[in-house]
Amino acid sequence: MAMTMTQKILANHSGNKVVKAGELITARLDMVLGNDITSPLAIQEFKKIGIKKVFDNEKIALVPDHFCPNKDIKSAEQVKIVREFAKEYGIKNYFEVGQMGIEHALLPEKGLVTAGDVVIGADSHTCTYGALGAFSTGIGSTDMAAGMAAGELWFKVPDAIKVVLKGAPKGYISGKDIILHLIGKIGVDGARYMSLEFSGDAIGHLTMDDRFTIANMAIEAGAKNGIFPVDDKTLSYIKEHSVKPYKVFEADSDAVYSSEIVIDVSQLEYTVACPHLPSNTKPASSLGDIKIDQVVIGSCTNGRIGDLRVAAKILKGKKVADGVRCIVFPATQKIYLQAIEEGLVQAMVESGVAVSTPTCGPCLGGHMGILASGERCVSTTNRNFVGRMGHVDSEVYLASPAVAAASAITGKISIPEEVV
Repeated sequence: MAMTMTQKILANHSGNKVVKAGELITARLDMVLGNDITSPLAIQEFKKIGIKKVFDNEKIALVPDHFCPNKDIKSAEQVKIVREFAKEYGIKNYFEVGQMGIEHALLPEKGLVTAGDVVIGADSHTCTYGALGAFSTGIGSTDMAAGMAAGELWFKVPDAIKVVLKGAPKGYISGKDIILHLIGKIGVDGARYMSLEFSGDAIGHLTMDDRFTIANMAIEAGAKNGIFPVDDKTLSYIKEHSVKPYKVFEADSDAVYSSEIVIDVSQLEYTVACPHLPSNTKPASSLGDIKIDQVVIGSCTNGRIGDLRVAAKILKGKKVADGVRCIVFPATQKIYLQAIEEGLVQAMVESGVAVSTPTCGPCLGGHMGILASGERCVSTTNRNFVGRMGHVDSEVYLASPAVAAASAITGKISIPEEVV
């Protein structure tokens, strides 16, 4: 029986020769991830089980990043629980302030996830690692506890949508524009509990940063996971960052998909998701004069070095508009340092940007960039639900780093050509 890429990985990890959509399986895990919000509950449930050790102390990663650096006493207590658990159980991959990063940028950078892996994380954007050819998906805290204890978890094998990307992107068109366009096309539940499997010649034109962005937002279409084929760029990234063994899986040529979507990326425009859904997408050029109060560039979606290079290039020699707060969050310490070495941070600071330590803070309305009533923000993050970044009467417009940087300069939603 022919299988998709995701189905082949799940078959391999469940000991089955073949799996099919809808089948319930138990699969062994290569990595279990938790953060400062989700891990404390998982730890509580883990301790209820009554066992004395985790399944593998090198296959668990704990990354306090959402309310870190600690924003208040409650968040400090949450991190304390995680820190003490990591010490008690000898968790090798614990990353806090000073070594930290936003979890979904940090794990690939550290080489902790790779092609052919099965990865679960108590965070919905765990699907990011599909960019490396892994099956990775978000789960709840209780499932995280079970994963830490047993090293395996049950799954329903997902059906799949084949997304064919063709052509070459123009200008600053990026992975963010592609995934926003796709979500706008199929809706926030258009791929509910399905695998978004990407293919096509356009993939060769996409950087790894683009692919991480696209896989990251698969969940915003309701997908169980998003996944890319492993090519030379993938292998180059893996070999640079990881010493873990990897395995390349390819979809069968006659694999069955529930549907096929073709996107000609050469025809895409800069795309913005307007309030209050990631699917409420429009060409940025069609929005008119929408004045803004804040710009956020960063997050697990768009805080990588390629994103910062684009933002700095557009901002360099210009000034952030009066009345606009522009905040940049490099996704990891390594990215932050590289941005300093390349002069990106200097260019942004000279433009009037505030550059912060890695944190998820503003993305989820946690800290370091909360919106007040009536304020509008252009953000490179992944969600723009009501109240997502602050007050319920604020508005969030999702966009690429290029559009975000251009908008910071003009004080309204803009495309890069408007500020050249």
